Amino acid sequence: MATLKPFQDACGRLYQDYFDGDTHAMAMIERDDGLIELAVDTGGYFADYHKWPKHQKQAIAHARGKVLDIGCGAGRCLLYLQKKGLDVIGIDNSPLAVKICRKRGAKKIREMGYTQISSAMGEFDTVIMLGGNFGISGNPRAVRVFLRKMYKIMPDDGRIIGETLDPYQTTLPEHVENQRRNRKHGRMGGQIRIRIRYRIFATPWFEWLLLSPKELNQILDGTGWKVGRIFETGSPLYAVILEKEISER
Repeated sequence: MATLKPFQDACGRLYQDYFDGDTHAMAMIERDDGLIELAVDTGGYFADYHKWPKHQKQAIAHARGKVLDIGCGAGRCLLYLQKKGLDVIGIDNSPLAVKICRKRGAKKIREMGYTQISSAMGEFDTVIMLGGNFGISGNPRAVRVFLRKMYKIMPDDGRIIGETLDPYQTTLPEHVENQRRNRKHGRMGGQIRIRIRYRIFATPWFEWLLLSPKELNQILDGTGWKVGRIFETGSPLYAVILEKEISER
């Protein structure tokens, strides 16, 4: 995912306006079937740790060592872990998000997409993909490619802390129909194509993948990763800790 041009940086502009005092600023998520929904409360991207959902607090407690925060947004996780004394690097393809993170005190932040991650950045003990970012690769094949890549460049005790949601925990006809259409075309039910809109700004269309726990385990097969722990919420949303499958020598 390439870095964004100014007219595409909807999320960054949203963060900028909220940071500048417009606490009512809200973005919209547009799906390619015509569905438009309000995004989550913008304040959540700036929330202090004590306001985080329980499952995110439980999950991030497993972060250690050198940490890579993928899609760090306004810097919520990055700044929390930095304050805890961890060596954290945040990456985001939004130029304005990177700017806001720096203004908020982030020490290590890069404007880049997740596909640009490489061993040249050093070895990371923990990778953070909260905020639903586990689905950033967009489709099953791309998720497996990403996981195999991270397997190669992370240590044996490396871990990935991710978050996604089970798309099948819904009865809303617009979601059920979209899942049916996906399956008809050989796609997973939770594959969606969306863009973020805010004021006159709109991101390019991109794919996002939502996974049930069962589908997550299926995707992990052959990547070298396994589920270490799942943190449920009583809703479709859940966090997960991925650990390496290390064969005995």
